[in-house]
Amino acid sequence: MAQKSDVIEKIQVDEGEARRRLTPEQYRVAREKGTERAFANRYWDFKGEGVYRCVVCGNELFGSGAKFDSGTGWPSFYEPIREEAVEAHPDRSLGMSRTEVVCARCGSHLGHVFADGPPPTGLRYCMNSASLDFQARGTEAT
Repeated sequence: MAQKSDVIEKIQVDEGEARRRLTPEQYRVAREKGTERAFANRYWDFKGEGVYRCVVCGNELFGSGAKFDSGTGWPSFYEPIREEAVEAHPDRSLGMSRTEVVCARCGSHLGHVFADGPPPTGLRYCMNSASLDFQARGTEAT
């Protein structure tokens, strides 16, 4: 289960810096609440062991041990790395009622969470690869 830890310190994102540092697709998805195509994104079938971080601020979001194949074409996780890593907000865009998931540190759009995932949580955090940056186990910054 996700660990409970300290409150995440929020940061303000310099949009100009983010636009310069991110690819156009990463910026569109993470900062403008876009969505990437299913089955045509970097991490949907990726099997590496490590941590998925926010592409904007580096906040640790999901561990590879919580990743599963949801069949949706997007990387899916049954829980965040710790409860405070992400925030959920109502999303009524596109004529649907969903729950948006954002990075708790910088507010970047990650994807949506649904109540049709596997045990132990029953949740499916359906994330956009463009909002994630994978760090392989054993390559942590020193």
